[in-house]
Amino acid sequence: FLPGVAMGDKRIVLIDGEYAGAINRKPGEGEFRSNLHRGGSASAIKISPAERRTAVAACKGLGLKVAGVDVLQSERGPLVLEVNSSPGLEGIEASTGKDIAGSVIGFVEKSLAAKREKAG
Repeated sequence: FLPGVAMGDKRIVLIDGEYAGAINRKPGEGEFRSNLHRGGSASAIKISPAERRTAVAACKGLGLKVAGVDVLQSERGPLVLEVNSSPGLEGIEASTGKDIAGSVIGFVEKSLAAKREKAG
């Protein structure tokens, strides 16, 4: 059990290993999970360098180019709760005002163009 779970977790979205945005997600009344579709709430936040390093390492370790990394703060520093290879974007876009989906599409287009160029 980690006492910090009551304060919620941080969803950090990375695209091609780069920080795209982050939100703090808090559980709804009577719930311990902070999922927005379970009544949780979200707000835009800035993350620490340690949280960013943790999220990047999790994505790199799993070989993911796009991911939502859920992080919880602990006495030992940031801990990865889960890594989502297909993260929901509605909550982070609404909270940050960023077009994360557009950034994902831009990354995919760029990756496909590079593959086509390489294939000749």
